[in-house]
This record gives sequence, structure tokens and C-alpha cells, in this order.
Amino acid sequence: MKVVSVVGARPQFIKLSALSSRLRKYHKEIIVHTGQHYDEELSALFFKELKIPKPDYDLEVGSGSQAEQTGKMLIKLEQVLEFEKPDLVLVYGDTNSTLAGALAASKLQIPLAHIEAGMRSYTDMPEEVNRKVTDHLSQILFCPTHQSVKNLRKEGITKRVYLVGDLMYEALICNLQTAQKKSDILKKLNLNSKNFYLATIHRAENTDYRDNLVKITKILESLDRKTIFPVHPRTRKYLEERHLWNRLKKTRNLLLLDPIRYLDMLVLEQNASLILTDSGGVQREAYFLKTPCLILRETTEWIEITKTNGFMTSSLDIKKVQRNLKRLNSSRISKKQATTNSSASRKILNILNKFNG
Repeated sequence: MKVVSVVGARPQFIKLSALSSRLRKYHKEIIVHTGQHYDEELSALFFKELKIPKPDYDLEVGSGSQAEQTGKMLIKLEQVLEFEKPDLVLVYGDTNSTLAGALAASKLQIPLAHIEAGMRSYTDMPEEVNRKVTDHLSQILFCPTHQSVKNLRKEGITKRVYLVGDLMYEALICNLQTAQKKSDILKKLNLNSKNFYLATIHRAENTDYRDNLVKITKILESLDRKTIFPVHPRTRKYLEERHLWNRLKKTRNLLLLDPIRYLDMLVLEQNASLILTDSGGVQREAYFLKTPCLILRETTEWIEITKTNGFMTSSLDIKKVQRNLKRLNSSRISKKQATTNSSASRKILNILNKFNG
């Protein structure tokens, strides 16, 4: 079977790395990188570090509004799919690359499989739209949690729904020891384990609205511990446009970094005393590594995480953030976390091997 895998951002590269080598033993895989993650050097580094085959196509879509970015992807993906004529299109997660891949496959009547199906935050954020549309267009739905299966059932989706586990967990388990051996990020930044915070911000709901970005700037300025902040290209763009970048550069406890490699990020996540993030991927990695995490969103699609000691969602109100940070810093991580497994890729492959359209 010929499978086109559509990816475009960090969490999708990570999930692809856990599946691609297994998939290629039995099927012909064509990798399409949309260019949504538009730092070319960093993208190439991710593929090399995670041992993912070089993409067969790089659409180089780059930045733009939600509609502009998705529209460019859709046009170029249609051309690729018409030329390759795959038996299946595989999409991951909830980005614009996910949505564009789903729409292109649907328009050309090519079967679609969605990895990380059924996740819901029940908000109007762009990613939620991407999730819902992709799920309702998919012929195969690979769910990471019991809750995601229930969410699909509520929407009337019950056929070819499979609970397989989380590819990000599998990737983390596969790469953590290598990261601990090879990464020198703690030494390079002169950091002591459990003596710093780690922050990441990239969601459109936080970066694209001035009021929210100002609130986040104030939160970062208020932190009482050294904080490492790898800055997403789009986040930096908006910080500079709104004259907030220089404020953060002058903040005493804040160290601004360019986006960093996956292995370095794992080491920072494992050794941080606490993580502040709006990222679905980073909150899960924090959860797997048992590092306390303040999720800078009022809701999360990964609701299992917030049922565990040491993990909370929060509005951007600075007083609430400070209260929540105090609570998290004094809390103990529960040893009883929702279990996952490291065999998601095997389960997905077994199902794909039986797929006949």
C-alpha cells in the first residue's frame, strides 16, 4: 500500500518518527512536509535527530494567516496527491497541515487516517476546528485516550475507531536515554536540575491577540526564578511587532532562546522545576516526565492531565497565575498517572495492514 504522511510542525515530526520506520517495512511511505514549521534549519535538524527519512516533498508554505496558510497547503497537496495516487493519506494532530491534508484527501476521494483523533477542548480555538473537521472526514481514527474514543461516540463516530495509545509517549521513551547522554544543554546554559522554569508559547489564541500577548509578557516578567524561554518564530514575530520583545530581553530572570532541538528540549523538560506552556505536546511530555506544569489555557483537550496532582490549566490573569504557581510549587506529583503504553506504532501498523479501503 502506498501511504502519504502529511506533517508540518514539531509534534507531528515526533509522532512520525515513532511510526515511519515500522510503516516502511510493509508499505511505501511518501512524506510530505508542508513547511508550516518554517524554520528550515530546525526542521532539517529534527528529521536528522529523530532519524526520519528526508521528506519526498517540501511544500515550503511558511507563515501566513490561518486561511492563507491552509489554502496554500491545500493547493500544493492536491498536486502531490494527484501525482502520487496513494491508497491512504495519514495526518497527525490538529494543525493547519492536518486540516489541509484531510481536505485534500477528501476532495480526491482518497481514504484518510487520523492519528490523535477524538481530542476535544470544546472551545472555538482554530485547532478544535481542525480536529473536528478531520475526524468527520476520516475513514480510520486512531485515538490516544479512552476519553477521545468517548468524544467521537458523542458525535456519532463509532466505525473504525481504534484506541492505540500515544505516539509522543513512544517517541519520548525511545529518545530519553539518548537525550540524557548526548545533550549538553544544561551545561551550556549553566543550569542546575530543578532550579529553573521552562516556558513555551505558540498558540494563536495567545500570540495573535495583543491583549493576551501583553498578559503573557507580564507573566514572564513576574517569574521569581530563572526561566528558559525557547521562542517560536511566530511568537517572536508578534512580540517584535507589538514592541514587547525588548521588554522581555531586559527581564532579569528570563533567558530567550531560538527554537531548540528535540533532545535538548527533553532534557530541559525533565530537569525544569516547573513548565509553563500552551502547547499540547509539551504538556504531555511534562506529564510523562512528571514535571509540574501550568497550562496557560483555560481548557485542555488532554483532560486526563489536569486530573493529576501537579498539572493545572490557568487563565492569563497574573494574580491567578501567581496563585497557581504557588500551588504547583508546593504540590507533589501523583505517582498514579493515567497509564499509556509504548506500543502505539505497532497497534497502528497492525490495523493499517488489514485496511482494504
